[in-house]
Amino acid sequence: MGAHCELVVSPAHLARVNAVAGSNVTLAVSFSGAPDPLITWFMGDFPVATWTIGSDTLAVIADTKVLQVEKNGSLTFVNVMVNYTSDYTILMTKSGLGTASTNFSLTVYEIIQNVTLSTQPALATEGSDRLTLQYSMLQGVVEQQMWFFSGSEIKNSSHYSVQQESLVILSPNRSDTGRYTLSLTNPFSSVTTHMNVTVLYGPDEPILEVSPAKEFYVSNDSLSLSCQADGVPQPRVKWVFRGQTLSDSLQGVLNLTNVQTSQGGVYNCTVHNEMTTAQRHKSIILNIYEKPPGNPVCSVQAVNDVELQYHCQWSGGTPQAQLSFPDLNDTGSGAGNFSLAVTASENLNGKTVICMAEHPMEKNKCNITASSPMAFLPSVRTTVNSEGKIVVSIHCITKASPKVVVSWSKGDEDAINTTTDQISSDTTQLMIRHYNVSIFLLTNYTCICRNPLGSQKREIQLQGPSISDSGLVRNQDGTVITLTWEVPPTSVVTGFDIQMKGPDLPSGNLNGTQTKANSNSYRTIQTKPGTARSADIFVDPKSIYRFRVIPKARLTDGEPSEVHRIGPGEGLSGPAIAGIAAGIPCSLLFLLLLCGLIYLCIYCAKNKSHQTRYPVSRATITLQPDVTPHNLLSGGVKAPPDYNRMHQAPSERSVALPTFVPPPPVRVATTV
Repeated sequence: MGAHCELVVSPAHLARVNAVAGSNVTLAVSFSGAPDPLITWFMGDFPVATWTIGSDTLAVIADTKVLQVEKNGSLTFVNVMVNYTSDYTILMTKSGLGTASTNFSLTVYEIIQNVTLSTQPALATEGSDRLTLQYSMLQGVVEQQMWFFSGSEIKNSSHYSVQQESLVILSPNRSDTGRYTLSLTNPFSSVTTHMNVTVLYGPDEPILEVSPAKEFYVSNDSLSLSCQADGVPQPRVKWVFRGQTLSDSLQGVLNLTNVQTSQGGVYNCTVHNEMTTAQRHKSIILNIYEKPPGNPVCSVQAVNDVELQYHCQWSGGTPQAQLSFPDLNDTGSGAGNFSLAVTASENLNGKTVICMAEHPMEKNKCNITASSPMAFLPSVRTTVNSEGKIVVSIHCITKASPKVVVSWSKGDEDAINTTTDQISSDTTQLMIRHYNVSIFLLTNYTCICRNPLGSQKREIQLQGPSISDSGLVRNQDGTVITLTWEVPPTSVVTGFDIQMKGPDLPSGNLNGTQTKANSNSYRTIQTKPGTARSADIFVDPKSIYRFRVIPKARLTDGEPSEVHRIGPGEGLSGPAIAGIAAGIPCSLLFLLLLCGLIYLCIYCAKNKSHQTRYPVSRATITLQPDVTPHNLLSGGVKAPPDYNRMHQAPSERSVALPTFVPPPPVRVATTV
């Protein structure tokens, strides 16, 4: 069945887009069904941009200072202005697939700025005709206007008339005295402004308000303190904090922005009627809190190797958090930083102890589990320093809480810092330095990890350079082989010699140290550092090679790894081939001996039943088992080579290799 393609275009995000004047905004589209269609953008019915997606030609744009066409066909407005508020349509055309279109609506708003309130008349008296509150602003597009009195929205009624840019209070009275708030909004800005209006009378008890009203405030909050009192004329309000005057005005509003904990305390308001000279005072307490940073942190430490000191810290903040360890059945607590020491006991081993941290802004907690040292395996690392000395680093570390203290012994004595032995500052590592590897093998080392809850002991016996396992794999073409090996965990190894027996290797072995030698002798082709566990070698897939790895501790060679053969006919190993070669003459010798034995038995039997017809001297047959195999070998079959003695490398001569033992005889069919 054929596939049906249809050109489809749609808004990638919103189809109704609001933008603030002077910003960049994009009418984003996505399309499918055809590559590189022709697009045309319309502002209302007027085309403003045309372009073929993916084309190298420039788009045709009505106003290049404002409009840009994106690579995917979206339309971007740069420093968009209010007059670009309109409906927009994108028309997408592709030959043979028709057209597709989608619509957008763009509304551009100016930020509302510098809104001010005023009254007409400036002072009102109870019983007058009206009092008008009106606003003005430097710029802005107002989408919604809302008036509030004492926090309640004002609606049209017999007492209030909300007009386009003002609020009219009809027949004002003393109950109209208070705080008026105007909220002007559009999608990108919102301005709230306040004005206190007083109808002359009074004075009465001042009223203190905090906006927003909370039990406590958080650092960087913003709030307003309002002190209002009835009176004729409007009393003058003065805010005082810790003896310092913060505000002295008729409005009585103290705006605090981005408050800090140092601003918490008692705020005093003094109301003074200049006409009556009466004064009234009132105060308010502001609680400004700050949560301690981060989260509480628990830890446990050892004290005198017999006590556990549990510690909980959550510093900072106002007020400081109260900390306690209820799991330890202790009523003690501390502020910000609290420690509690208890005698180490078995029931504390593995017990999770919780620290409760309480702050007015948040309740939190942390926990810590004390545990005895776990069983561990020391790690051994071997290097050679700049002086040419072998450096063996024994690292003893175990999971425990509190952290363990590690002690070392060398043989039957405590290990101390010497010229050859060095214990690290945290006691977890012992470094031994010497030129001779045998020095490392003569001594047992012991590390003990302990904390108040217990201890773990490990003895380490270092061993000479050795290889525990090795293997060989090759790539699909047979041109590269990878030799891999492993060493025992406590083996002292500083490097490896990669040795080979066979014809010269291809030139691709750039990092080799191959030397010309007889193809029947082992020679070193690569040297590897002590951290290496593999070596890549380029080989000729048509040639036969044998590889092995010699571990080294500086100048001392260890036992070589097993020999790995690679090349044609590699189905039979070297020992198997040698066994077969040795088995052929052995089998022939066995058959000759068997035939001779049968003949001898028959001859003896005839002698018993018949008279002797020949001299006895000619009836004796002497078998020479060594002659026949020798004659057979001289006919073209060579004796099996001694692979343990022939062409020994220096590293081989340093150790005793096992003597070759031929396998039992094997029947072999030979085709000539």
